[in-house]
Amino acid sequence: MVLDALTAARSLLRPLERKDIPALAQLARANREFLAPTSPLHPAEYFTDEGQERAALASLQAAENGTALPMVIVDGAGNLVGTLNINSIIRGAFQSASIGYWISQDRNGQGFASAAVAAAKRTASAQLGLHRLQAETLVDNRPSQRVLIKNGFVPYGQAPEYLKIAGRWRDHLLFQVTFPDAEQQLSETFL
Repeated sequence: MVLDALTAARSLLRPLERKDIPALAQLARANREFLAPTSPLHPAEYFTDEGQERAALASLQAAENGTALPMVIVDGAGNLVGTLNINSIIRGAFQSASIGYWISQDRNGQGFASAAVAAAKRTASAQLGLHRLQAETLVDNRPSQRVLIKNGFVPYGQAPEYLKIAGRWRDHLLFQVTFPDAEQQLSETFL
């Protein structure tokens, strides 16, 4: 079933919290095979409660340092259905970051990724004051490309052997969206 507008509006993208770690670990284990073709290789320990706790705590530390914003995607009932991270936040003249996201197999194709990316754009622009947000997809990952294009991202290039995915260096398409007024909006917020 595809999300209708009301259900999508009730889905939520919010910052990762320590209390999310058990549910995140369970979701990572349940989706291990589903995500394997589009993910870096992870050791078996990564899928344990302890491994997910270490990964989540590292992400939360990056958030404290201002270089990332790890988030979870939840449905209207509060169930964790995926993650979206704003990574590699660079300030100064660049004011840019990258996003990465995934949705659990049982909720895939229901509009959660599109709603989460739309919310991440608002967060990047209005809350973080970024000028640019980028995303990369495997060349053959058409569903993720559709999510990005639907949200105003434009392709701007192809990077050969960009990331090591499923044990092989893989080519990726590069996408971006810019927020020309983000800095002005952010400064007006603090006046």
